[in-house]
Amino acid sequence: MEHKNVIKKLLEGNQRYITGGALHPNQSFEHRIELTKGQKPIAAILTCADSRVSPEIIFDQGLGDLFVLRVAGNVINDMFIGSLEYAVEHLNVSLLMVLGHSQCGAVDATIKGGNPPGHINSLVQAIKPALDRLKKQSPDWVNIVAKENVKIGVERLRTIDPILTARYDEGDIDIVGAFYDIKSGKVSLTV
Repeated sequence: MEHKNVIKKLLEGNQRYITGGALHPNQSFEHRIELTKGQKPIAAILTCADSRVSPEIIFDQGLGDLFVLRVAGNVINDMFIGSLEYAVEHLNVSLLMVLGHSQCGAVDATIKGGNPPGHINSLVQAIKPALDRLKKQSPDWVNIVAKENVKIGVERLRTIDPILTARYDEGDIDIVGAFYDIKSGKVSLTV
Protein backbone atom coordinates (compact mmCIF):
# COMPACT_ATOMS: atom_id res chain seq x y z
CA MET A 1 0.00 0.00 0.00
CA GLU A 2 1.37 3.42 -0.97
CA HIS A 3 2.39 5.50 2.06
CA LYS A 4 -0.19 8.27 1.39
CA ASN A 5 -2.95 5.67 1.44
CA VAL A 6 -1.52 4.23 4.66
CA ILE A 7 -1.61 7.65 6.34
CA LYS A 8 -5.20 8.11 5.14
CA LYS A 9 -6.19 4.68 6.50
CA LEU A 10 -4.59 5.40 9.88
CA LEU A 11 -6.23 8.82 10.21
CA GLU A 12 -9.62 7.39 9.20
CA GLY A 13 -9.18 4.75 11.90
CA ASN A 14 -8.27 7.46 14.39
CA GLN A 15 -11.44 9.35 13.49
CA ARG A 16 -13.51 6.21 14.15
CA TYR A 17 -11.75 5.83 17.52
CA ILE A 18 -12.42 9.49 18.46
CA THR A 19 -16.12 9.26 17.67
CA GLY A 20 -16.70 5.91 19.33
CA GLY A 21 -17.25 4.10 16.03
CA ALA A 22 -14.19 1.84 16.11
CA LEU A 23 -14.54 -1.27 13.96
CA HIS A 24 -11.90 -3.35 15.79
CA PRO A 25 -10.81 -5.00 12.53
CA ASN A 26 -8.66 -8.09 12.11
CA GLN A 27 -9.23 -9.46 15.59
CA SER A 28 -11.10 -12.65 14.77
CA PHE A 29 -9.98 -16.21 15.44
CA GLU A 30 -9.77 -16.80 11.69
CA HIS A 31 -7.55 -13.75 11.15
CA ARG A 32 -5.24 -14.84 13.96
CA ILE A 33 -4.85 -18.26 12.31
CA GLU A 34 -4.22 -16.59 8.92
CA LEU A 35 -1.38 -14.58 10.49
CA THR A 36 0.51 -17.79 11.28
CA LYS A 37 1.49 -17.71 7.58
CA GLY A 38 3.26 -14.36 8.02
CA GLN A 39 2.75 -10.70 8.70
CA LYS A 40 2.17 -7.80 6.32
CA PRO A 41 1.84 -4.68 8.47
CA ILE A 42 0.89 -1.46 6.69
CA ALA A 43 3.08 0.78 8.88
CA ALA A 44 5.83 0.75 11.48
CA ILE A 45 5.19 3.04 14.45
CA LEU A 46 7.76 4.07 17.04
CA THR A 47 5.87 5.43 20.03
CA CYS A 48 6.01 5.92 23.77
CA ALA A 49 5.57 3.07 26.23
CA ASP A 50 2.87 5.11 28.02
CA SER A 51 -0.04 2.76 28.75
CA ARG A 52 -2.50 5.34 27.40
CA VAL A 53 -0.92 5.27 23.92
CA SER A 54 -1.69 2.08 22.03
CA PRO A 55 -1.37 2.53 18.24
CA GLU A 56 -3.54 -0.47 17.39
CA ILE A 57 -6.38 1.05 19.41
CA ILE A 58 -6.03 4.76 18.58
CA PHE A 59 -5.75 3.97 14.84
CA ASP A 60 -8.49 1.28 15.02
CA GLN A 61 -6.27 -1.44 13.56
CA GLY A 62 -5.98 -5.13 14.37
CA LEU A 63 -3.55 -8.02 14.66
CA GLY A 64 -0.83 -7.89 12.04
CA ASP A 65 -1.73 -4.38 10.82
CA LEU A 66 0.98 -2.38 12.60
CA PHE A 67 4.63 -3.09 13.44
CA VAL A 68 4.89 -1.26 16.77
CA LEU A 69 7.99 -0.28 18.74
CA ARG A 70 7.48 1.25 22.18
CA VAL A 71 9.87 2.98 24.58
CA ALA A 72 9.39 5.80 27.06
CA GLY A 73 9.68 9.15 25.29
CA ASN A 74 9.65 7.44 21.85
CA VAL A 75 13.44 7.81 21.78
CA ILE A 76 15.54 6.27 19.04
CA ASN A 77 18.49 3.95 19.51
CA ASP A 78 20.29 1.41 17.33
CA MET A 79 17.96 -1.45 18.25
CA PHE A 80 14.90 0.54 17.23
CA ILE A 81 16.60 1.63 14.02
CA GLY A 82 17.41 -2.00 13.25
CA SER A 83 13.81 -2.96 13.88
CA LEU A 84 12.55 -0.23 11.56
CA GLU A 85 15.06 -1.29 8.90
CA TYR A 86 13.75 -4.85 9.26
CA ALA A 87 10.18 -3.60 8.77
CA VAL A 88 11.19 -1.79 5.59
CA GLU A 89 13.47 -4.47 4.13
CA HIS A 90 11.66 -7.66 5.09
CA LEU A 91 8.05 -6.67 5.68
CA ASN A 92 7.82 -4.07 2.87
CA VAL A 93 6.44 -1.39 5.15
CA SER A 94 6.16 1.91 3.27
CA LEU A 95 5.37 4.21 6.21
CA LEU A 96 7.42 4.83 9.35
CA MET A 97 5.85 7.02 12.01
CA VAL A 98 7.30 8.55 15.15
CA LEU A 99 4.31 9.08 17.44
CA GLY A 100 4.61 11.34 20.47
CA HIS A 101 1.82 12.26 22.85
CA SER A 102 0.53 14.88 25.26
CA GLN A 103 1.41 14.77 28.96
CA CYS A 104 4.51 12.63 28.33
CA GLY A 105 6.19 11.72 31.62
CA ALA A 106 9.60 11.17 30.02
CA VAL A 107 9.49 14.67 28.52
CA ASP A 108 8.33 16.10 31.85
CA ALA A 109 11.29 14.43 33.59
CA THR A 110 13.63 15.97 31.02
CA ILE A 111 12.20 19.44 31.60
CA LYS A 112 12.53 19.06 35.38
CA GLY A 113 16.21 18.23 34.94
CA GLY A 114 18.47 16.78 37.57
CA ASN A 115 19.90 13.28 37.51
CA PRO A 116 17.15 10.66 37.48
CA PRO A 117 18.18 7.33 39.02
CA GLY A 118 19.35 4.30 37.09
CA HIS A 119 18.83 4.06 33.37
CA ILE A 120 15.99 6.60 33.40
CA ASN A 121 18.72 9.17 32.82
CA SER A 122 19.43 7.61 29.39
CA LEU A 123 15.86 8.51 28.36
CA VAL A 124 16.26 12.05 29.67
CA GLN A 125 19.54 12.47 27.78
CA ALA A 126 17.93 11.22 24.56
CA ILE A 127 15.08 13.76 24.87
CA LYS A 128 17.29 16.67 26.02
CA PRO A 129 18.17 17.82 22.46
CA ALA A 130 14.48 18.67 21.91
CA LEU A 131 14.49 20.82 25.06
CA ASP A 132 17.78 22.45 24.08
CA ARG A 133 16.47 23.45 20.60
CA LEU A 134 13.60 25.43 22.07
CA LYS A 135 14.13 28.81 23.65
CA LYS A 136 10.94 30.09 25.24
CA GLN A 137 8.82 28.20 27.73
CA SER A 138 5.04 28.39 27.62
CA PRO A 139 2.14 26.95 29.63
CA ASP A 140 2.03 23.97 27.24
CA TRP A 141 5.78 23.37 27.57
CA VAL A 142 5.65 19.57 28.01
CA ASN A 143 3.63 19.15 24.80
CA ILE A 144 5.79 21.62 22.85
CA VAL A 145 8.97 19.74 23.84
CA ALA A 146 7.27 16.40 23.07
CA LYS A 147 6.44 17.61 19.54
CA GLU A 148 10.01 18.83 19.06
CA ASN A 149 11.23 15.41 20.22
CA VAL A 150 9.08 13.81 17.48
CA LYS A 151 10.53 16.23 14.91
CA ILE A 152 14.08 15.34 15.93
CA GLY A 153 13.23 11.63 15.72
CA VAL A 154 11.86 12.02 12.19
CA GLU A 155 14.89 14.09 11.11
CA ARG A 156 17.20 11.43 12.49
CA LEU A 157 15.42 8.52 10.82
CA ARG A 158 15.43 10.34 7.47
CA THR A 159 19.24 10.54 7.63
CA ILE A 160 20.13 7.03 8.86
CA ASP A 161 22.33 5.19 6.38
CA PRO A 162 22.34 2.87 4.61
CA ILE A 163 18.76 1.60 4.43
CA LEU A 164 16.36 4.28 5.65
CA THR A 165 17.94 7.29 3.95
CA ALA A 166 18.23 5.54 0.60
CA ARG A 167 14.66 4.25 0.67
CA TYR A 168 13.33 7.64 1.85
CA ASP A 169 15.29 9.58 -0.79
CA GLU A 170 14.02 7.20 -3.49
CA GLY A 171 10.44 7.78 -2.34
CA ASP A 172 9.92 4.10 -1.50
CA ILE A 173 9.03 4.97 2.09
CA ASP A 174 7.81 7.98 3.98
CA ILE A 175 8.90 8.88 7.49
CA VAL A 176 6.44 11.10 9.34
CA GLY A 177 5.86 12.47 12.80
CA ALA A 178 2.56 12.54 14.63
CA PHE A 179 1.22 13.65 17.97
CA TYR A 180 -1.56 12.02 19.99
CA ASP A 181 -3.64 14.16 22.31
CA ILE A 182 -4.64 11.93 25.21
CA LYS A 183 -7.71 14.01 26.14
CA SER A 184 -9.30 14.33 22.67
CA GLY A 185 -7.97 11.06 21.24
CA LYS A 186 -6.90 12.90 18.09
CA VAL A 187 -3.70 12.13 16.19
CA SER A 188 -2.26 15.04 14.18
CA LEU A 189 0.61 14.83 11.72
CA THR A 190 3.50 17.05 12.81
CA VAL A 191 6.25 16.60 10.19
